[in-house]
Amino acid sequence: ARPPAAPLPSGATAGARPPLGRDEERERLVRLLARGRSVRLTGPAGSGRTTLLDAVAAACADVAPDGVVRLSAYGYQQPGELLHALYAAVYEAPGERPDRAELLARVREIGAVVLLDDLDMGGPALDELLRATPECAYLLAATPDTRAPSDDSHLEEVFLGGLAQADCVDLLESGVGRALTDEEIAWAGDLRFASEGLALRFVQAAALLRQRDELNRRTPEDEDEEPGVFEERPRDAALVPLPALAEGAAPAELLASRVSESARAALRIACALGGELPHHAHLPALVGDTHADTAVGELLDCGLLTPVGTRYRLAAGVARQLDEVGYGDTAAEEARTAARHYAWWTGHTSVTPQRVAAEADAVLAALAGADVVAAVLLARTAAPAFAASLHWEAWERVLRSGAEAARKAGEVAEQAYFHHELGVLALCEGRLDRARAELEASIGLKGALADKRGTVAGRRALALVTDREAAGVEVSPPLRLEAPAVVKPAAVSAPVSAPVSAPVSARASEAVTTVVPVVPVVSSAQPAAVPATLAEVFEDAFPLTPEPVRVERAPAAAPERESAGRRKPVLLAAVGAATVLVLGTVVALAMTSSDSAAPPAQGPGVSKSPTPPAVPGTGGSAPAPEPGVSAAESESGSPEEPVLVPSGAPSSRTTPSRKPSAKPSKTNPVSTPPAPDPDPEPNPSASPPTSQSASPTASPTATAPANTPSGT
Repeated sequence: ARPPAAPLPSGATAGARPPLGRDEERERLVRLLARGRSVRLTGPAGSGRTTLLDAVAAACADVAPDGVVRLSAYGYQQPGELLHALYAAVYEAPGERPDRAELLARVREIGAVVLLDDLDMGGPALDELLRATPECAYLLAATPDTRAPSDDSHLEEVFLGGLAQADCVDLLESGVGRALTDEEIAWAGDLRFASEGLALRFVQAAALLRQRDELNRRTPEDEDEEPGVFEERPRDAALVPLPALAEGAAPAELLASRVSESARAALRIACALGGELPHHAHLPALVGDTHADTAVGELLDCGLLTPVGTRYRLAAGVARQLDEVGYGDTAAEEARTAARHYAWWTGHTSVTPQRVAAEADAVLAALAGADVVAAVLLARTAAPAFAASLHWEAWERVLRSGAEAARKAGEVAEQAYFHHELGVLALCEGRLDRARAELEASIGLKGALADKRGTVAGRRALALVTDREAAGVEVSPPLRLEAPAVVKPAAVSAPVSAPVSAPVSARASEAVTTVVPVVPVVSSAQPAAVPATLAEVFEDAFPLTPEPVRVERAPAAAPERESAGRRKPVLLAAVGAATVLVLGTVVALAMTSSDSAAPPAQGPGVSKSPTPPAVPGTGGSAPAPEPGVSAAESESGSPEEPVLVPSGAPSSRTTPSRKPSAKPSKTNPVSTPPAPDPDPEPNPSASPPTSQSASPTASPTATAPANTPSGT
């Protein structure tokens, strides 16, 4: 019943203009909308699309159950904010912003005639909007340069052309308030040919004729008096001629030269803000004139402004025409002044978030044109207001502009603040990956500044992201066309087949865990998930998975066990040959450095003779090395006596971590029979021989104390 419209400012005399010559288009649009069809009304800027929408809205009041909804789509590239605006217009839910699932469920139930003016999107984004509201009939007003809809949208196309000659004359007469002379009718015909019958040009031409009439009624003595007092000019005075055809086709300069100084100052501000005109309540502070609020009505009567939703901006082509004559020379200064004014205004306690949201376009335009210092200040004060007003698209834009301005200004603390707020916004919208990235960036910047309080706040917000991920909350991304997230493959963890009791150094543990991830290693850290290796690929190709066996040496008198033990690791040796061939040297060096560490110092009274370690699970100690065989070779096993290893592990004597060994300590003595000592009186200073010429039989060994550390 009361669609949002720009308020009529004080001083404006031009009312609603009738849609002259549009009866046929209006009837066709009403007929299509009554059938439930959606229509795309395409016409050049200034062709009278908004006026035609007003006439259609009045004729379709009783067509749909939810009536007619008027929305401005200016500046929207994605359907999300438009759907939120439609939801707020139909439902009575102040202060509520539903998530994607609830929003789609609610707007799907809306059955209304939706009129979208100044549409600026098409293609898949427009398809998303139409699919989300299947019970609505849309009338989309767009310009020819707007992206076309897709072939699957099934939209009716209606093109809006220029006015006919008679309609142009009628529009001029209604704007001037009198009948036209023959000279003016001829001038109107030439203007129609030059402007292709655009309605905006004849609204501006009517303003030119009104100004000409006022100048012709003014006497030379009245030129120094206050404006608005006109008297009959003497008959012998020269009349002001009709504007030239070029001035009628591009009348912005001539119209601006005949308005007040406050109106011209408002035009400079609008040129600096990209065509956006601040609300008339801000003009006295921006211009420096207490009566500058009347400039909006003055410019509106001249046809230099056009309504866009609940605000005004420069009409099509006016900004370009004014820039050519020098109105944009002071754009930087005007934008800086506007940014500082809005920074004070948005941070004032008496200003509600809804008022800030209504001025969002002018605030964002001032933010884009200001210097980095003013931009950071404005973004810092405007961002909370946009967040509280639920205008989250403006909230995101002001945060990104503020972050970029802070980066250019070198304000690390402000940059961290904007990244934190972007993370909070992404968390509210359900974009958890984006939220994590922004919050981590903010925490890093605050850590560089040693900001403990800010770091704690960032980590608390990051904990919310982690909680939502851990809880398995379904992510509901906003209605925007973003690239699909890349699904990262899960890491492949190597199963641990059997425990290994041999202690390994930290460097050796890291080497084994990284290079041969299938080999189980005991370390202080938990085994981390690692990607698949060549050994696992061979394991999949040859599924030989024997049960973990107890590692023990086979007696010489049992050849059948020896042969049986020889067949099982044959295929395993072939499986790990490729990996060990390339990486064996690295692993061998790491493990050898671990196991060949110097034994702890021995106190007096402790025997220094090496004692073979006890084998777990055998109930006794390992036999002594045979003559002619080194100690390391005796422990790792000879080729004739292989040692069984877990499945998937490369079989090689260069990885000593495969073979478990127990080193008795004073707190955990080994209660096994003492092993004989081959050398009762060893020389501690002498190096152990590498080979001995002795009989192949085992020599007697000496008895060692239970707490003697074993050698290698």
